Amino acid sequence: MVVAGLLFLAFAYLAVGQAAANRNGAQTAADAAALAAAQETRDRLAGDWLAVLRDPAKWEDILVGDTAVFDGCPRAGDLAARNDATVLSCGPAGLLGYKVDVETNKTVGDSVVPGTESIRSSASATAVIDALCTFDPPREDAGAGEEPLPLPQLTCDDVTWNPDPGDPTTLPEAKDLFDVHLSD
Repeated sequence: MVVAGLLFLAFAYLAVGQAAANRNGAQTAADAAALAAAQETRDRLAGDWLAVLRDPAKWEDILVGDTAVFDGCPRAGDLAARNDATVLSCGPAGLLGYKVDVETNKTVGDSVVPGTESIRSSASATAVIDALCTFDPPREDAGAGEEPLPLPQLTCDDVTWNPDPGDPTTLPEAKDLFDVHLSD
């Protein structure tokens, strides 16, 4: 009787372990999906910044996310699928972020606990985009002369950039302009 009880407990612990592993897989998929969606938007914002590089008056709108287009959810679906999960919902969260809910494609599996064979794990994650750069905007009366003024310095996470549209090595990359990370 004692041996049977111990075996039952061992199988119950195994069922709990299976459920925990499935739940961890769901959380991994949710994290990856949210980060992928936010990185897609971050890359688009960096491209927008390059498009207005010669007009520093428009830099602030891009750096604070006023021009953000939230079209990263297809990328979230790709990353969830790579982690054997399906996106249940994906959308903007706050000014510059994505919230993604996923469900695993695999169930917890058969165990001594009845009903687990059809249970799927779900999880959610939120990823945000933070601007890393500051600059001194040009004065209103700047550029009134014949020669255009040089572009302002851009300070990104304690690194100073002197952007020159003619020299790509002086331009920060998307990862230099914006940080993407999970929140809570």
